[in-house]
Amino acid sequence: MPGTYTLTVLTEFSASHILRGHPGPCSRLHGHNWKVEAEVVANTLNDIDLAIDFQDIKAALRAITEQLDHRHLNDLPPFDRLNPTAEQIARHIHQRLATALGGAGVCVSAITIWETDRAKVRYSET
Repeated sequence: MPGTYTLTVLTEFSASHILRGHPGPCSRLHGHNWKVEAEVVANTLNDIDLAIDFQDIKAALRAITEQLDHRHLNDLPPFDRLNPTAEQIARHIHQRLATALGGAGVCVSAITIWETDRAKVRYSET
């Protein structure tokens, strides 16, 4: 049975949001310094024994989070129609990163969004 390589990178962004329909204070404007942890898996290595260069994952992830950074998420697609919960943000980033890395011979296994140091959500499609 072949082994699996799991590569993990971490980035962050700052953004505000309003949780529509929330029964508590999160229904008011507030913000977070979000941490984003991306896990990418591969079963093979390339000709220089890398699954994928960490820099390639970081660049793709940064390109996604830069569009969210210092923004009000409710104003941005798809969160202008989807509630900008940590769950929806994690799924959005997962789908965008999977598209960005689609031809690199790797699979995005999970995205973990840390809303605070003590609260996170992990999204995967497996």
